[in-house]
Amino acid sequence: MPQREPLPSALSGHPFTVSTARAAGVARGRLRAADLARPFYGVRTPVSAEDSALQRCRAFMPRMQPGQFFSHLSAARLWGAPLPDRFGAAEALHVSSFAPQRPPRTRGVVGHELRPGSATLTMRYGVPVTDPATTWVQLSTLLPPHELVAVGDHLVLDPVVLDPLDPRPFTSVAALTEQLAGHIGRGKRAATGALPRVRAGAESRPETLLRLLLVDAGLPEPRVNVTLHTADGRFLARVDLVYPAWHVGVEYDGDHHRENARQYEADMYRRERVALARWDVVYVRSRGLFVTPADTVERVRAALNRAGWRG
Repeated sequence: MPQREPLPSALSGHPFTVSTARAAGVARGRLRAADLARPFYGVRTPVSAEDSALQRCRAFMPRMQPGQFFSHLSAARLWGAPLPDRFGAAEALHVSSFAPQRPPRTRGVVGHELRPGSATLTMRYGVPVTDPATTWVQLSTLLPPHELVAVGDHLVLDPVVLDPLDPRPFTSVAALTEQLAGHIGRGKRAATGALPRVRAGAESRPETLLRLLLVDAGLPEPRVNVTLHTADGRFLARVDLVYPAWHVGVEYDGDHHRENARQYEADMYRRERVALARWDVVYVRSRGLFVTPADTVERVRAALNRAGWRG
């Protein structure tokens, strides 16, 4: 098999436009070779096993005009926001510009023409994107209320374990409030309803959805990610949702610990310590949150009733 002609060094390893390649002397046949993907019309990029939102944004960058930027769902992906399963990393890119500049119109891209001054921009991973507060308000037209709260929780989270290369929190409730105050148009009512339910401290989408499920069912609102201590002040555990007045906790039980025997044993030992300290913790699996939520509410209600709550 004959070897492929190498690309010019200026085009190697990153996306480029067909017009740029042709101007550099690359033959049309070379641009149809199997080692180059065609993610968008007029764009070529090296074939990669990775198909992330970031990779797709970078692939579209050669076609973007000055003043255009990623927004809505694409911005949410770049900020690592948890989104419902009905969305996928391969969904159409969302690219915006401020009027009167026209947004792109091409296959695989949803263009948005925004009111000047309605969005705050920044750079993330080297691409232009709406800032977290703007992104959250934009999502109010695309997500149901509970999912919008979950994204808000993600954006304002100050995690226990920090990544020095990606400082958190990305934004604050105050910044969300300010951005929403200046918003005009679709989604404002939904965002206005979701904003008071955003909590700093929630660490996952299921945890947020579980909290909202309990509150919507008329149960008291639990505190988020509380550290429990023994009677003599020693660390006991950190629990997702806690009712301190009744010594009741609620924990979303994912599958991560079952993938590692040592972690599984540590989690079992942790549960025993919590129970011996007279904390009644209700553990909820994925089915209990997404398939049988009413059963989950009744389990938590029963735990609260055993502890003396009479709501």
